[in-house]
Amino acid sequence: MKTVVPEAGRGKEGACSIAAASGCARFRETVVWFLAISQNEGRRMMADGMITAGMLRYTKMRLATLLLLIAPISAVAAPCQSVADCTEWITLAGGPARSMVYRSQPLGTKNPAITRALIVIHGASRDADNYFRTTLAAAYLAGALDDTALIVPRLASADGTCRDKLAENEIAWPCSGNSWRAGGTAPDNPKVNSFDLTDEILRRLAKKDAFPNLASIVVAGHSAGGQYVNRYSMSNTVHESLGVPVSYVVANPSSYGYLDTDRPRGEGLEFGTFSDGRNCTTFNKWPYGLDDRTGYTAKLTVDQIKHNLSTRPIAYLLGEIDILPLGGFDASCPAMAQGPTRRARGESYQKYVEKKLGAKQEVVQVHLCGHNARCMFTADEAAPLLFPKKK
Repeated sequence: MKTVVPEAGRGKEGACSIAAASGCARFRETVVWFLAISQNEGRRMMADGMITAGMLRYTKMRLATLLLLIAPISAVAAPCQSVADCTEWITLAGGPARSMVYRSQPLGTKNPAITRALIVIHGASRDADNYFRTTLAAAYLAGALDDTALIVPRLASADGTCRDKLAENEIAWPCSGNSWRAGGTAPDNPKVNSFDLTDEILRRLAKKDAFPNLASIVVAGHSAGGQYVNRYSMSNTVHESLGVPVSYVVANPSSYGYLDTDRPRGEGLEFGTFSDGRNCTTFNKWPYGLDDRTGYTAKLTVDQIKHNLSTRPIAYLLGEIDILPLGGFDASCPAMAQGPTRRARGESYQKYVEKKLGAKQEVVQVHLCGHNARCMFTADEAAPLLFPKKK
């Protein structure tokens, strides 16, 4: 049986022309052919009971990873030669304080080919390099490498239980309490907080002298990064001033920022005043609620936060089987007040925002994915959110 590789899966031939390694185009076509097999033949085999849907998804993930590990990065994301070379420093508060980002395109070099940008916030392990690989894989599978700037900030921390090795003047973001996940202030530099970093990246992307044809920006995060994006989407102060539309994708966080003392009841379809507030006294403190906010969000009123949450384009990307207490699951009382699992918490929060604010925010469930960023972001269901089509 002849299998035809879909044009959408081939990518542009020009991407291989700049690679130093010989045979790049043939290698890409081979991998894409196998991806097509996993997509087209795999569905037939799944229908016949020969393989499971989980096996099909796993095959696609591994092949995409193989492509990025074996083929030179220059083949898909010039001018980078390796992940280690795809870095840039972002200076904050006038310097010398700085944070590093991984990026597929230099943020200060003019590139009229870029029409989209995707910022991805890593999880609690702060493994921005691995998240950058995942973001490259997602862009490749979506056919979006040539026209999308990919940025993954490294929110490093040497605070508390976190022990990242820091470069000179690299900011150490707070690891616990009002941490980097929630716009926390750097312990050694009270002038900056973790949301300032994404503010600055957005401002750089919006500059027309670098990306004159940029038409959309997506800010996404998984797990602890999803916590970051949830709080950032409701509180950042640059959204309306950029001149470029920004949307947000919140994937599999352990908790959300609630607007009042109501929490899910029963199956999470109804809401009422949290009944165990006497024993769980922190259930409504930031970042679980809006009480006692510090850092970036302290300058905003509750009404401003509600307005932001109700008017900004936010979507929730939830793993179908992210229902186990794994991968740094938050089992504290303020988190458990929001639901028993990550998936349940996400489904309830979207209903809560809709009931409280009348906001129509999308929930997308990723079939057979658990708490795994690569599974989530390389899934077919995620592509329209991460790489929106040009309007």
